[in-house]
Amino acid sequence: MAYDFDLFVIGAGSGGVRAARFAAGYGARVAVAESRYLGGTCVNVGCVPKKLLVYGAHYAEDIHEAEGYGWTIDGARFDWASLIANKDREIQRLNGIYKNLLTDSGVTLLQAHARLVDAHTVEVDGKHCSAEHILIATGGWPFVPEIPGREHAITSNEAFYLDALPRRVLVVGGGYIAVEFASIFHGCGADTKLLYRGELFLRGFDGALRDHLKDELIKKGLDLQFNADIARIDKQADGTLLATLEDGRTLEADCIFYATGRRPMLDGLGLENVDVTLDKRGFVAIDEQFRTSTPSILAIGDVIGRIQLTPVALAEGMAVARQLFKPEEYRPVDYNNIATAVFSLPNMATVGLTEEQAREQGHKVVLFESRFRPMKQTMTDSLERSLMKLVVDADTDKVLGCHMAGPEAGEIIQGLAVALKAGATKRIFDDTVGIHPTAAEEFVTMRTPTGI
Repeated sequence: MAYDFDLFVIGAGSGGVRAARFAAGYGARVAVAESRYLGGTCVNVGCVPKKLLVYGAHYAEDIHEAEGYGWTIDGARFDWASLIANKDREIQRLNGIYKNLLTDSGVTLLQAHARLVDAHTVEVDGKHCSAEHILIATGGWPFVPEIPGREHAITSNEAFYLDALPRRVLVVGGGYIAVEFASIFHGCGADTKLLYRGELFLRGFDGALRDHLKDELIKKGLDLQFNADIARIDKQADGTLLATLEDGRTLEADCIFYATGRRPMLDGLGLENVDVTLDKRGFVAIDEQFRTSTPSILAIGDVIGRIQLTPVALAEGMAVARQLFKPEEYRPVDYNNIATAVFSLPNMATVGLTEEQAREQGHKVVLFESRFRPMKQTMTDSLERSLMKLVVDADTDKVLGCHMAGPEAGEIIQGLAVALKAGATKRIFDDTVGIHPTAAEEFVTMRTPTGI
């Protein structure tokens, strides 16, 4: 059968664009449909604008600490509207780049909603397009619990477009997004409270880092409330929001921000027309080649619910393109030792196994930790401290995990991720000559175990 396209991609986020570009580069006839914004969550309401807002929030600390280095900065003031306007211009620039990446690669770009009709057909703007392969790359969407008054809350989708900085903010959640936005709002000057229903946020990260970040955020004045959750939200006559907690307490706020997880974005996709199975969590179920229960339909990225990170979606998109159109270059995605960062203030980053995971997997571990005041803070009144930690297998000397909380943690851990991927031992770390004076050199100068 002759198809209109060899590959039809639904969704122009990071994974979809990567798959489309590489497939087109391999000679395939490719179309991409996107009804919302080019670049997906990451570029528009995720990683990129969030990092820009984190930079904006951090300037408050830089200005305060500048006095220790001889600078007197009088009259400094912050304008949220300017930050958002400048962010918007940068995102528009990136949208244009993504559009050019697709069209310059020979991809047919359809900026409209697409829905599945059958195993080889997609409907876009009332027109049917046939394809040998269809790739679902529609990403995720913020989830807000079904509580009374949930319509008064916002999510990350709306937070990036607030006209003004709220005076009082309640951030609800305990993952990346909650902790990052709590740092953003607090750093920009809002009275911020972070509510999390569990004992401690950032479940799944190394316990020492979680405790360390908690202490640092408290020192900075962020109000952390654990074992706390909202039962209902009421909007009062003056527009103020009243949150009633499950323990009966009430908190007033001008903005209630929910970051309590994300669901796969499958709305209006037409899954009822095809045999595509969902797993028990509601994500698209796939095999090791990213094929759904209908072999001509594949899925990647946040919609499959594996590791929901932009670089992972990029790797999956490349793998699908190679698998379908350049099989001699295909290699499966390796989900081991994937580095990640939480862009809170201070930053936190990690690669490899946590201490808890290493023990659960039966490793006999040796721990190395270094806690210190960053050099930049030594001539200021800042009380911030950094934490670096190595988890080492006692029998093989292999470094199982590297963890850090402190300035530029993401930048430092990215380099160490290469070492872990290569199977570096603690001896190799010890034999590496550090760059002095840097914080990163601590990872190659830790000699005395701090625990086993």
